[in-house]
Amino acid sequence: MILALDTQRILEADGVPSDAAFRQWTEAALGERVDKAELVIRIVDEAEIRTLNREYRGMDRPTNVLSFPIDLPPEVESDLLGDLVISAPVVQREAEEQQKPLQAHWAHMVIHGVLHLIGYEHETDRQAQEMETLERSLLEGLGFPDPYS
Repeated sequence: MILALDTQRILEADGVPSDAAFRQWTEAALGERVDKAELVIRIVDEAEIRTLNREYRGMDRPTNVLSFPIDLPPEVESDLLGDLVISAPVVQREAEEQQKPLQAHWAHMVIHGVLHLIGYEHETDRQAQEMETLERSLLEGLGFPDPYS
């Protein structure tokens, strides 16, 4: 696996993982599914993610993670998968509310977002079950608990 990962820290906050952790989780999500990949993980505040969520999903509220897969014409070859935007304050709050270890929740958000970048969805029950099963397996392999329990 060849991975070019750019981490943009627009917001510095306690508990935000290291670049090495982001790389480990991204590589786990990509696994054998992709040979080469390039993506950006952008850490932002609630205002920025709320604006993006409103503009691209029609939901006027902050969320934890947004995935923006690249949409290139078929004739354009590129390793670029797209961008993940993660709100540090939302992830922190959710971890506290759901009584989850903070790093485990961060790992889940990265894995969930990367899986979206490579085509996984959860629009139907079958898709959700497939994606959640994979997330559980990947997180368990990294030593984290089941995020859905």
